[in-house]
Amino acid sequence: MKIGIDLGTCNSVVFLPNKGVVLQEPSVVAVSLVENEIMAVGRRAKEMMGRTPDNIKIYRPLKDGVIADFRVTQAMLKYFIDKTTGRFKFFKPELMIGVPAGITSTEKRAVIEAGLNVGAREVYLAKEPILAAIGAGIPINSCSGNMVVDIGGGTTEAVVISLGGIVNFHSIRVAGDKMDSAISDFVKKKYNLAIGEQTAEEIKIKIGTALPDKEKSEKKMEIRGRDIVMGLPRNIVISSNDVCEAISDILTEVTQAIKSVLRDTPPELSADIISKGMILTGGGSLLRNIAQMIEKSVGVPAVIADEALLCVAKGTGSMLSNLDMYKKSMMSKK
Repeated sequence: MKIGIDLGTCNSVVFLPNKGVVLQEPSVVAVSLVENEIMAVGRRAKEMMGRTPDNIKIYRPLKDGVIADFRVTQAMLKYFIDKTTGRFKFFKPELMIGVPAGITSTEKRAVIEAGLNVGAREVYLAKEPILAAIGAGIPINSCSGNMVVDIGGGTTEAVVISLGGIVNFHSIRVAGDKMDSAISDFVKKKYNLAIGEQTAEEIKIKIGTALPDKEKSEKKMEIRGRDIVMGLPRNIVISSNDVCEAISDILTEVTQAIKSVLRDTPPELSADIISKGMILTGGGSLLRNIAQMIEKSVGVPAVIADEALLCVAKGTGSMLSNLDMYKKSMMSKK
């Protein structure tokens, strides 16, 4: 049995060859401190965020795309595998897990160990941008250059791929999560209102934009939070241009990462990238107008992949189905 997992900072996606995406859940775990056991994983745990008594703790075990809390990550992996395998529990599955391109060897070992501890027979690790490229349908083994920008929850990775391998890449630990905290900081400064993580994420998804809207087409949203001065609940209306202003510094860092990769790309590959454009994948690429903003700032056309959120998981599926073919672009095996 083969299972592909995109273990993301915000969301995890499980893919089975021949079945497709079988599970898509937030990477959140709720732990009861009294019994020291897992109460909920995924969607149920996320609903509890910001609403728990002090004997329940909510963990997001992955930070910046890597394992921050080993025990909780392991519990989460086990939950995903159990939920996927169901009645085939006695088979030891082969796992393919996507990891950031900029991951250290210690961080790699932690992922492999977590996989083996939850009963996998083999754990393969592959770099997320390569998986994202395969999932987006890019022929990565051809000898022309392709550029993929994977904007996730914890990391943004810009990569140039040719002949099945990474020619050069730039990885920054700035992505969707940083956008959420920038939005809540902005609301705190401008409106004296404290809002939770989930509200900030909701604002980003519903009215977020990478380029300012014209006054007529500006989107508005009513949000609730706690007044910092009075300490009482209060409602305010926030606009899409507020969000654009809040996350502009984050987006500048993303475009800087893309520019630094393009600067180091061999001229032949640069020519390929300009003619084809770069492909954007990951949840962060779903931000409204982000492709236009990148194109405007970098001067290279940008296209959002189909089902951008699922590209890495779909890539793990094709890699598992053709393990021998992808051996050379794989990064490590245990």
